[in-house]
Amino acid sequence: TPLIRGLHTPGAVKSRAVKAVVQRCLSVITGESHRGFCAFFVGEDRAILLGFAMMAFSVLMFFVVGITTVKPFVNGYAEAFLDEAGCVLQRTQVPEDWVDCRGVSAVPCLRVTVNLTASNRAAFLHFDEEPVLHATECFYVPKCQMDRAALQDEVQRVKDSLDRRLGTPSSCLLDRAGHPSHAILNRKYTLSRALLALLWPCLMLGGGALLVGLVKLTQCLARLSAEVSAPTS
Repeated sequence: TPLIRGLHTPGAVKSRAVKAVVQRCLSVITGESHRGFCAFFVGEDRAILLGFAMMAFSVLMFFVVGITTVKPFVNGYAEAFLDEAGCVLQRTQVPEDWVDCRGVSAVPCLRVTVNLTASNRAAFLHFDEEPVLHATECFYVPKCQMDRAALQDEVQRVKDSLDRRLGTPSSCLLDRAGHPSHAILNRKYTLSRALLALLWPCLMLGGGALLVGLVKLTQCLARLSAEVSAPTS
């Protein structure tokens, strides 16, 4: 009959096929695999949040490293204590006046004097630039605590160890222009250490940006794939 022949025309068959595909897709999305799609989208959101969290922590690390390492290096210590000279350990003493320790207690100060062989001058010896930065003459200061006997014993042990090296020549670093009366054994604020301290914030910032970029790229490719594979009327 004409009705039966109309049902079997090419246009009707194609329309029924398209409807079947749409119904199958809807059943897949609303059925068992819906949880998989949701988990996929939730995973993308968590990856983006992780990337932004990494970038936020990297900014915080840049702030901390900038204050503790980069700022002292830039503010005058990049070119300080570059001259190497010969030093002879001359004297160690513990003054009677103790120094203040963060307003909590007082601690003894071990003062070490060396003789510069090149100029035959005396200078205060320090382990690195940190005591010079705080304008102190101490070579060693123990950690803050309330036990005065323990503080004295700790400083005395360091003093006895240095007393056994009196008169022994060694090498030290000088800053004749900025701090002529001070000498140090090692440099704490150097370009290599500043760059090494900035390495980890840079890696975390780059990793977070890369993670967010990859997730956004995946989402863009998924939309393009859906648009290409969508049936055209």
